[in-house]
Amino acid sequence: MHKVYLKPGKEESLKRFHPWIFSGAISRFDGEPEEGEVVEVYTSKKEFIAEGHFQIGSIAVRVLSFQQEPINHDFWKRKLEIAYDMRRSIGIATNPANNTYRLVHGEGDNLPGLVIDVYAKTAVMQAHSAGMHVDRMVIAEALSEVMGDQIENIYYKSETTLPFKADLFPENGFLKGGSNDNIAQEYGLKFHVDWLKGQKTGFFVDQRENRSLLERYAKGRSVLNMFCYTGGFSFYAMRGGAKLVHSVDSSAKAIDLTNKNVELNFPGDLRHEAFAEDAFKYLDRMGDQYDLIILDPPAFAKHKDALRNALQGYRKLNAKAFEKIKPGGILFTFSCSQVVSKDNFRTAVFTAAAMSGRSVRILHQLTQPADHPVNIYHPEGEYLKGLVLYVE
Repeated sequence: MHKVYLKPGKEESLKRFHPWIFSGAISRFDGEPEEGEVVEVYTSKKEFIAEGHFQIGSIAVRVLSFQQEPINHDFWKRKLEIAYDMRRSIGIATNPANNTYRLVHGEGDNLPGLVIDVYAKTAVMQAHSAGMHVDRMVIAEALSEVMGDQIENIYYKSETTLPFKADLFPENGFLKGGSNDNIAQEYGLKFHVDWLKGQKTGFFVDQRENRSLLERYAKGRSVLNMFCYTGGFSFYAMRGGAKLVHSVDSSAKAIDLTNKNVELNFPGDLRHEAFAEDAFKYLDRMGDQYDLIILDPPAFAKHKDALRNALQGYRKLNAKAFEKIKPGGILFTFSCSQVVSKDNFRTAVFTAAAMSGRSVRILHQLTQPADHPVNIYHPEGEYLKGLVLYVE
């Protein structure tokens, strides 16, 4: 392995087990490591402190281990076994009503740069670092051993998640199997997963528990699912007894998949209607017919430079909902932007509420589910924020 030497004092975050080493903390390299290569990291006093994947950019090393050990097949197998055991221990991976969950959540599972979502018999693997891309085949082999007959297909989907400057030329495709059966189940509800061309790994697994919570509030209500993607919240609302459900997304393809998912669970049910339309335009033209609204927009800010505009977007979006929702209505509102803190988001929503002049109370404060764990040494991993609000 090539060696990386830190500047004096720059090992402090590593002593607290933070998994990132920024380029500004590095004093020099012993040799010239290639992107994606595993390197050893030493303090300015030449003491070993960590090893991980090297990458050109702001985050120069993503730590895989704080011990000197070979990063080989056995390493990946052990890490995946730990991740799978955790999902089984919390009742996610072995629930007969649910075969959809996140098996690996990057830093939350001490595997920075790697995401693996399970949809029935297919695992969708996504690399967010050059190192995970380089090691994809040995990871897939270890995954097959750990999961056994639980997994028949492994689909690699990283064309849009890897750093474009790395010249890695990734191609999406099956590393194992090749089934076209894309129907999975979440708490007894079925849905089509578009892992070929859909967003993320094909479905937003991280909203599972929040969708389940919404089901308990839906009875007799008129529901608007804004930024619906493939309709997750919509069919939970229908099972919960909503009297009507409207799904809105700017993507016509997403709306098509939403309709297919509704038909899969509630064939011929006339309570549901879907619209391919810009969210703000829809909110402007709609009336006050809704008393349960879900706002689950895509990330408004993917880096700190966009934070101010993102907060303005959340204020504007929530202000529209507060303006239009019926008295006694319930608003589920979310942010999945990692750079937007819980306090940032709450302030934006509170400001929108104040602008509306409505009386608003917090019923729930929501976050990501247990299969998207937050590494206690990496608080940046807590990215999903949500509020459930009662609006008088």
